Amino acid sequence: MAGRRPQRRREFGTVRRLASGRWQARYVGPDGTRHKAPETFDTKTDAQDWLNLVRADIDRNQWRNPDAGAVNFEKYALRWLEERGLAPTTVDRYSGLLRLHILPTFGGKDLDEITPPSVRAWRAERRKATGATTVAKSYRLLKAILQTAVDDDLLPTNPCRIKGAGKEEADERPTATVEQVFDLADAMGPRWRLMVLLGAFASLRPEELAELRRHSVDLDECSLRITHASPELTNGKRVTGAPKTRAGKRTVYLPDFLLPELRRHLRWFAEKEPDGLLFVGEKGAPFRRSTFGRKWRKARKQVGMPDNFRFYDLRHTGNTLAADTGAKLKDLMVRAGQSSERAQLIYQHSTAKHQRKLAQGIDAEVRQQLNESLAGKRTTREG
Repeated sequence: MAGRRPQRRREFGTVRRLASGRWQARYVGPDGTRHKAPETFDTKTDAQDWLNLVRADIDRNQWRNPDAGAVNFEKYALRWLEERGLAPTTVDRYSGLLRLHILPTFGGKDLDEITPPSVRAWRAERRKATGATTVAKSYRLLKAILQTAVDDDLLPTNPCRIKGAGKEEADERPTATVEQVFDLADAMGPRWRLMVLLGAFASLRPEELAELRRHSVDLDECSLRITHASPELTNGKRVTGAPKTRAGKRTVYLPDFLLPELRRHLRWFAEKEPDGLLFVGEKGAPFRRSTFGRKWRKARKQVGMPDNFRFYDLRHTGNTLAADTGAKLKDLMVRAGQSSERAQLIYQHSTAKHQRKLAQGIDAEVRQQLNESLAGKRTTREG
């Protein structure tokens, strides 16, 4: 009895000759869907070789759905924002970068249509149209979104491959002298004078100042307890919550020359309730960036500060003065509410005693600079 002939192994996929004379390869993938090669082939052998490579990828669990990247980038990016659990201020910032700098170019494309050359061309165009810092932030955001697409198996690799493109090289920010800080405070008027002084000599952020309340103030210790922040979004809405980082919750000890300023402000301008806001407008409304901004620009011009000098830049004055006292790096970080992952900082500690000493150092430095400024003005008048 003749032996049974061995069963021929079933071929993977199919090839067929098209009317053009070229060969097309097709197969059914692990997802149960029929796929075809992205291009046609000169010969039947070439088409079969391509199928053999696909079969090998499937056997090694390295097969990727070739249609996975056919997902609209704008829809994917907006869903990415929703699913990240980001802080409202971060969502606000990322939404602006997407709307203004990324979606106009990539919004109508599918994920797999975004290629390294198209990313390079987009970055080159943005660098001509806007600042280098904004371009770096936009590139980092685009790269993060597309990296998630890689992790979701929608893209084989990330098309953002430009070395150093996400690194910010911002210009050095202008710093106000002690005399200029007081001139700005005078120009802003009595109601907003303390806000300027605290922005500089306490290194407080605008969103921290906006949420300061009477119970935040300890007149005996001449200190402020920072527990909340109230950043303002681009739509004018404020989002009140904990500071951005854990380091943001802190006690800031003030130089003694600010105590009379603090007492006067509490008596004249702060809301009267125990939890009342320290800074409110003339009509009792909470601090608003738009209204304050108009006053700030006018005061800045009056004092002769450059147009790019922001309220936030006042922190540079305070941080510089604090550093000049010889304080430890950890003490400086605590005062400014800054975080760092540097390992050695874990073993350093900042105590209330250190913070009080730091404030006293700022007090002495400011008084000295003011005296020198007054002496210089007297000499000028006498001369």
